[in-house]
Amino acid sequence: MDLKKSRTIILNAGNEEEKRSEILNYFLKTYALDEQLYDHLAGDAAFYLRSEPLRHPLIFYFGHTAAFYINKLNTARLTDRRINPAFESMFAIGVDEMSWDDLDEKNYRWPSVGEVRGYRQEVRELVESIIRSLPLFLPITWEDPFWVIMMGIEHQRIHLETSSVIIRRLPIGEVRSLDGWDHCPLSGKAPVNSLLPVAGGKVVLGKGQDHPLYGWDNEFGRHEGDIWDFKAAKYLVSNQEFLAFVEAKGYESEKYWTEEGWRWVQYSLARHPLFWLADTAGYRLRTMARVIDMPWNWPVEVNYLEAKAFCNWLAEKSGAKIRLPAEDEWYRLRDLHDIPDQPYWKEAPGNLNLEHWASSCPVDHFRFGDFYDIIGNVWQWTETPITGFDGFKVHPWYDDFSTPTFDTQHNLIKGGSWISTGNEATRDSRYAFRRHFFQHAGFRYVEAEQPLEAAQAMYESDTAVSQYCEAHYGRSYFGIANFPETCARICLEYLQDVSKNRALDLGCSVGRASFELARVFRFVNGLDFSARFIRIACQMQGKGLVRYELPEEGEIVSYHESRLADLGLAETAGQVEFFQADALNLKPQFTGYDLILAANLIDRLSDPEKFLSAVHDRLNEGGLLVLTSPSTWLTEFTARQKWLGGYRKDGEPYTTLDGLKDRLKDHFTMIDKPRDVEFVIRETGRKFQHSISQLTIWRKTNR
Repeated sequence: MDLKKSRTIILNAGNEEEKRSEILNYFLKTYALDEQLYDHLAGDAAFYLRSEPLRHPLIFYFGHTAAFYINKLNTARLTDRRINPAFESMFAIGVDEMSWDDLDEKNYRWPSVGEVRGYRQEVRELVESIIRSLPLFLPITWEDPFWVIMMGIEHQRIHLETSSVIIRRLPIGEVRSLDGWDHCPLSGKAPVNSLLPVAGGKVVLGKGQDHPLYGWDNEFGRHEGDIWDFKAAKYLVSNQEFLAFVEAKGYESEKYWTEEGWRWVQYSLARHPLFWLADTAGYRLRTMARVIDMPWNWPVEVNYLEAKAFCNWLAEKSGAKIRLPAEDEWYRLRDLHDIPDQPYWKEAPGNLNLEHWASSCPVDHFRFGDFYDIIGNVWQWTETPITGFDGFKVHPWYDDFSTPTFDTQHNLIKGGSWISTGNEATRDSRYAFRRHFFQHAGFRYVEAEQPLEAAQAMYESDTAVSQYCEAHYGRSYFGIANFPETCARICLEYLQDVSKNRALDLGCSVGRASFELARVFRFVNGLDFSARFIRIACQMQGKGLVRYELPEEGEIVSYHESRLADLGLAETAGQVEFFQADALNLKPQFTGYDLILAANLIDRLSDPEKFLSAVHDRLNEGGLLVLTSPSTWLTEFTARQKWLGGYRKDGEPYTTLDGLKDRLKDHFTMIDKPRDVEFVIRETGRKFQHSISQLTIWRKTNR
């Protein structure tokens, strides 16, 4: 089986059973290639080294790509099976330095490599059986169950690349070379770069829902740009061209760096690119598995901040308006050259898709008209922070793929590298990283008169998120008090004989109740399954404000800003910590609480009884569990047989309260009668949801 020349799947053509076989083959190749990558590690100890301080050790990623399949299959309701709940919690989140990621090593007791290998094998067998048996109909669209299978495969291929970068940062004695993963043998003096004209014109970006290939949610929608004439470098910037910046003491000259970039230089103490190794004879280059003599004609690999500083230096030196290309300009250059798209090419037209070498190659090897390396070799940094196109929609099965990066802090990289495969190697792929991150990424500079659009903090336009921003931090309607504030106030009424050390706001949404509880608790955790909500909570905690838009009528919207300080909550921000988490599969560290508030959570869980049967383990003795629910049981969230109430039992009405009493009686005592708490969700300027939650308070007792 040739693992290194596979292509993403065309999802709208062919025979159903042939397509099933094609997807199965793609899955098996992907899984095998992922495992082969880790064969570069010289021993098990390398799995546990933290070579990249902003990412987990490789044991996490070894487990993560497998756990992702199970977690997403559960989210999409294609299975309710858990192979290893502890692994599926431990390996779920922690791949980018979002403030809700848990990168604290004290919270992890990593399993052995053998245990993770065994887990991966079980996952492979389960996913294979689902692919073989799941009904398949063409075309496969993003509502189709097979979309989540493709999601798992393409996600695994992303981590094939990101893990290779982490391997590249391990001590060289911890890695080994593999047959079939040969670095390019070609090296020499770099060609002299020059700027060539690129005709302006219109760029149209974004996929429609009928697109034949799998895509991440940020690829869908529509964007049009009118590009002025500009000039672009003939070659990617080579190691040799970048050497001039290093020798000009560019890393020691603050004037070339952005404010963010200079902070990074001072923190990192960088004096040359990360993968250059300085010795008495000059520089050598670290590839993924070897240290080689410096190939001066290979592309330099740097982060955005370094690429930007080089452009500023070159602009001063040349007197020209030099910068990195915008996303639209990169696409204009690409589209003018009629480059075939993966999976439609016969052979990768550039150093891409693992079809040539397991390293970069000379910048003058793959030609596209008068230019070189328009795609492939290394990713190319752009000036454009990622955001959604017009019509962007979050995919419900992976709501934290794109939206956490729409923060103006993640810049797009384009074109792919030698190890970019699958979706990464397609024209429409859109990946972005924090500007100080390292990938197999370099850059091409442009000379352009067209001004760049300034990156601005976006108003939150996701309808559901905006509704909850208003419900938590906005106005009250019809005389009904703020719901999360009311829930927190009621909790505080019952704390006279309860320690006020630690509280948990489970299903915290965008975080208001967490801040309210922190008025009296020393420490509060806010947890929610949705990264879209947690992102807002973290923004409110970090910046003290949130901006969002609300629909008024039709296409008319209004813009709003709410501040913690205006709510008298600014002083509580330091006592709260938010994380994305699954209430049905919490990590072990979320325990030892004196109060747990689960507001309007239980009737949105797929298995509320499972939650109720284990929640006592998270509470200290004598601690309080506060539950609210409007008892709106819906099969889209909870299968009928999993409802706590809302049906007849033995011929008599059986309510949610009855269900709570039956399921909590072994560990809890209800300490007061239920209370009704109203809440309002604003949909438009003239349409509101008015609901009533039943609030109950339970004390953990030792029976």
